[in-house]
Amino acid sequence: MTRAHQAPPLPHDLTASIEQAGYYPALVADVVAAALGRERVENHLVHLETTFDHDAVKRHITVLVLTGSRLVIAHADDHADDPPAPQEVATATTEAIPLSAVRGVMLTHVVESPDRYVPGSLGREVTLTLGWGTVARVDLLPASCSDPDCDADHGYEGTITGDDIALRISATADGDDKLARALAFAHDVSTAIGQG
Repeated sequence: MTRAHQAPPLPHDLTASIEQAGYYPALVADVVAAALGRERVENHLVHLETTFDHDAVKRHITVLVLTGSRLVIAHADDHADDPPAPQEVATATTEAIPLSAVRGVMLTHVVESPDRYVPGSLGREVTLTLGWGTVARVDLLPASCSDPDCDADHGYEGTITGDDIALRISATADGDDKLARALAFAHDVSTAIGQG
């Protein structure tokens, strides 16, 4: 990318969040900046996930950015080749979704000891799910009737769940600040799509 076509720099707090995650921050920042173009960042959420697969440790970063008109999503992770490449390889993908296309924001709160719940605390873990219709999960089960002696084939019944992206944020694993940021991000996206 030539200097004349470079995207403007990211806001300091977004850059700091990407650097704190520590997964190839220069690459991730450039990919996010290229996807944003000149749009102003309204809010963001950076989530790093590390998984263990047999003998390998794999890292995956997701950056969600809310602008005035779009939800920009960037993913970067360790690329797995078979056979393995002689050097490390990362893949980075961005997707820009118009806010008008975002169908829902779902927050699942995990609350330990709900019998001792303190009003306003909302627990120490959330799963943030954003849906815009690209990916849907279909869960099918054999249908049944209430007659215990019935052996007829009643077909199938099921549910279709939009599941374009889901991030689990835990105060214990990620810190109280990350949990608060996730809640604020969810609130801002909900508000933005509610105005469309």
